[in-house]
Amino acid sequence: MKIIGNLIWLLLGGFASAVGYFTASLSLFVTIIGIPVALQTFKIGLLCLWPFGTEVVDTDCPPFCLRVPLNILWIIFGGLYAWLVHVVFGLLLFITIIGIPFGKQHFKMARLSLAPFGKDVRL
Repeated sequence: MKIIGNLIWLLLGGFASAVGYFTASLSLFVTIIGIPVALQTFKIGLLCLWPFGTEVVDTDCPPFCLRVPLNILWIIFGGLYAWLVHVVFGLLLFITIIGIPFGKQHFKMARLSLAPFGKDVRL
């Protein structure tokens, strides 16, 4: 069932959103300062590529190492927008019964896109 859900996801917009995240990641890799952010956008892009069967978990990083200030900067400079987009699409997909599994995946991506530092994606 995961394979079918992922294939439908890819065909109906998952591939396009993953390409967007990968493009943003590559453009951030150009600068030295943007490399930590580029790694996070790449992580979200991988989740956009194959969301069914994966889960977002917290890492064992100490709570106030660098993830809190980096997450605050992330939210200010685009994380809130990415979170809002995934929440809106998730709510729209919950209108139909067929869209509920896909809406759940958008909420999973919203959780990761709001504060990606200190989180990991596991299969």
